[in-house]
Amino acid sequence: MTEKSPKRLALESSLAEDPRDGFLRYGLAMQCLRERDTSEGRDRLKALINDHPEESIAAYQQLGQSFAETDEQEHARYWLDLGIQKARKAGDSHAAGEMQGLLDTLV
Repeated sequence: MTEKSPKRLALESSLAEDPRDGFLRYGLAMQCLRERDTSEGRDRLKALINDHPEESIAAYQQLGQSFAETDEQEHARYWLDLGIQKARKAGDSHAAGEMQGLLDTLV
């Protein structure tokens, strides 16, 4: 693994001050994925979903996309299916549609 970026270090520092901040948690997970620290990013997204399953619709989509990018179709389908269910329940047809679109591209 490469050295952590300044942005990631700043997010980690901010999160240390407020560990329950969902926005910071999501941001750090996404930064991990951008830095190709896939395992850490996925773990952080899963933890966010575990703590806030109804409020983390974007996390489901990002997990699905992350698994799709590494050709882990079964995992991608799992997270996208869950995300679509949560998005529909929340009335977020846009997010549900985006996840359905990605799901439809999986073989």
